[in-house]
Amino acid sequence: MASSTSTVSPTTRKIIKGIDTIALYAVKHWLGLFILLYGAWVWAPLLAPVFMEIGLTGPANGLYFTYSLFCHQLPERSLFFFGPQMMYSLDQIGQVWSTENQLVLRQFVGTPEMGWKMAWSDRMISTYGGVWLGAVLYAILGKRSPRVPFWLWIAVGIVPLALDGGTHLVNDILAGSSGQGFRDTNDWLRVLTFNAFPAEFYYGNMLGSFNSWARWITGFAFGITTVFAFFPTIRAGLLETQRDLEAQLARIHEREEAARVKA
Repeated sequence: MASSTSTVSPTTRKIIKGIDTIALYAVKHWLGLFILLYGAWVWAPLLAPVFMEIGLTGPANGLYFTYSLFCHQLPERSLFFFGPQMMYSLDQIGQVWSTENQLVLRQFVGTPEMGWKMAWSDRMISTYGGVWLGAVLYAILGKRSPRVPFWLWIAVGIVPLALDGGTHLVNDILAGSSGQGFRDTNDWLRVLTFNAFPAEFYYGNMLGSFNSWARWITGFAFGITTVFAFFPTIRAGLLETQRDLEAQLARIHEREEAARVKA
């Protein structure tokens, strides 16, 4: 390493030093940068209803389109702002918009009377937001952060989310937006729980329903356990990278000092 760097020109050495300095900053502050940049991506969909409310439909539609690449944005599974309710049932949406086809249904963003839809569904808020929240908790706890073993990540983070999301996917394929699928009515859950809960707990996706609770809980469980399962490994790897970069910059500094002495 010494022989290769000693033959490079001063200009090249400055470029290497600049790149290494930027890389070192990113490595040392990777968690803060992740929270900032990933957080901006996660929470930008909150701006879509704000833009719609103040009449900036262009930027709002840009957000709806961009985030439609990552989320189905079905309105009965999304949060609404600037209206009387935070969520609406299929029946309520059907009074102002077609619910016969999910491709058409997902295009509904709201009305001035109902408010405007966030560009994430509730599952995406909990899943992506869970990773962000986990990163914030990881930063707060620092070296006290517990490490989630791989088996626990699978059991708590992966399996419940896969079961809930997978059954919803099958439901949507079989029943579409009819509202009569097995994850729409949850009649199977009525049997398992001896119909012990109110009717609104079993049917649909409104806040407080089984489907809503399942999406919030499994999403946050996935996000938070993912962070505490993998961030310790990332931290350890980046600490090694940090030491390498610091050693490289120290060597460059020594050669710069040596060149000044000779001059």
